[in-house]
Amino acid sequence: MKNNYKIVIDLLGSDKGPEEMLEGARLVLEEFPNVDVILAGPKSLVDVAGLPAGRCQVLNAEKTVTNYDNPVEAFYRKEPVSVFLALEEAARNDEVIGVINAGNTGALFAGAIRYLLADKKVRPCVAAILPTTQDGFTCMVDTGASIDCGPVQLVEFAHLGSDFMKRMYKLEAPRVGLLSNGVEPTKGNKLVKEAHALLAQDPGIHFVGNIEGNKTLSGLCDVLVCEGFAGNQVLKNSEGMAVNLITEIVKYGKQHQLPAAQQIVAHLMSRFDFASLGSGVMLGTRKPVLKSRGSCDRVAIKNAARILVNLAENKSMYDES
Repeated sequence: MKNNYKIVIDLLGSDKGPEEMLEGARLVLEEFPNVDVILAGPKSLVDVAGLPAGRCQVLNAEKTVTNYDNPVEAFYRKEPVSVFLALEEAARNDEVIGVINAGNTGALFAGAIRYLLADKKVRPCVAAILPTTQDGFTCMVDTGASIDCGPVQLVEFAHLGSDFMKRMYKLEAPRVGLLSNGVEPTKGNKLVKEAHALLAQDPGIHFVGNIEGNKTLSGLCDVLVCEGFAGNQVLKNSEGMAVNLITEIVKYGKQHQLPAAQQIVAHLMSRFDFASLGSGVMLGTRKPVLKSRGSCDRVAIKNAARILVNLAENKSMYDES
């Protein structure tokens, strides 16, 4: 018998608007009969959406945090803000298995620290699980939550990523690499050089050295550590290159009438499906928080819910043992 779960979805803040997020919630309810949703957003909008009342609750909020707002100032607004209501609900409601958000990363990060910071009090980071050419996966941390951080924080990210890969993918000693502009220990900026020295000395980390940007999907490491600015660029560039490559193959196949091109495209789209891989998992929180891309669609929200269900079924993922 399947367990029953609840997922909180923040309707506000995405590029495609709350209507697309609502349609994502509809797909979640259709695909997962054991999952109910709690929607943070305008109640008036949810009321006319026609979602099953018995499986849908609303945290009424008309406000969000835009990319032009200061997240800290937004946190102290008197009026309800959807992202903070969503995180607060996850913190107090034991039935909630996680939160899905496609809005302002800074606001999500600030709210997660306020309501869901794990007992270890380590600064959270957002991990992206990327496919490699070795048919495995690499956990890249951080992908945008911490734009400015120090070498000690990069070591903490390495521990969070290693712990995730141990629990989720059953790796005994995940290989940790450090994103740099060269494989030599002397390469990189001040932050990378100092982090390299700390990682090399840490007995709890299986450090394999620097990884260059063109090797991020090569499978040379199981955890790739970087600060949020670089990680976000790697993530978006990887997606952009995958989309461009697939588009060019489609065009070439049509121009030269090559049926095999369709098979190649289908394979690439299954391997680099950013609708399913595009949600970052926040590590260092008591419950999983998924940060979806601002441009995500309804299918991406459904796939994010699948990630939360998988994490909930893996009972050891978010315990403190």
